Amino acid sequence: MIEQKIRKNKEVLALIRKGNDNLGAMGYTDHSKAHAAMVADRAAYILKKLDYPEKDIELVKIAGWMHDIGNAINRTHHAEYGALLANDILKETDMDMEDRITVVSAIGHHDESTGGATDPVSAALIIADKTDVRRSRVREKNEATFDKHDRVNYAVIDEKHVIALNLQIDTKICTMYEYFEIFLGRMMMCRGAADVLGMTFKLTANGSKVL
Repeated sequence: MIEQKIRKNKEVLALIRKGNDNLGAMGYTDHSKAHAAMVADRAAYILKKLDYPEKDIELVKIAGWMHDIGNAINRTHHAEYGALLANDILKETDMDMEDRITVVSAIGHHDESTGGATDPVSAALIIADKTDVRRSRVREKNEATFDKHDRVNYAVIDEKHVIALNLQIDTKICTMYEYFEIFLGRMMMCRGAADVLGMTFKLTANGSKVL
């Protein structure tokens, strides 16, 4: 399977590693293989639960694994850079051209500043990526030095994801205002992505329905 080859591809692994190092130096949360794997697996789970064909499930796994490789070039426009890098890498495989374009398009549209869901693959990728909020994404450092991104992720002590996102947030670490300052745009993007899948996106925080 192409997906398994891409997970082992040395160039892809190097790009993920460099992108994560870049973001670490800039103070961002974890964007390592752990994040790539979680996004790929969660996106595949979404499409599988909605009875999409195996081909779409494999394409979203590939898109999920490669979606942040553009961070190796620059954080700004990383989705677009990642799409271009992915296109060149996937050209070296025996992937069908239309399938390659689907993957590239999903990667290019996954960032909330410039993108949005355009088809089921991009929709599942967006939901999987934007709902990866967890304590383990915070890099090791003194809690006193946490920025708002660190506090938001570290404050999440329990999570369950499908199309409904249920968060338990420790408000002693991160205020609800800080959470929504960072994540409201991403959650609205998830709602649009869910619409593409014919679903409804629901967000609950500390037992209260938000979306």
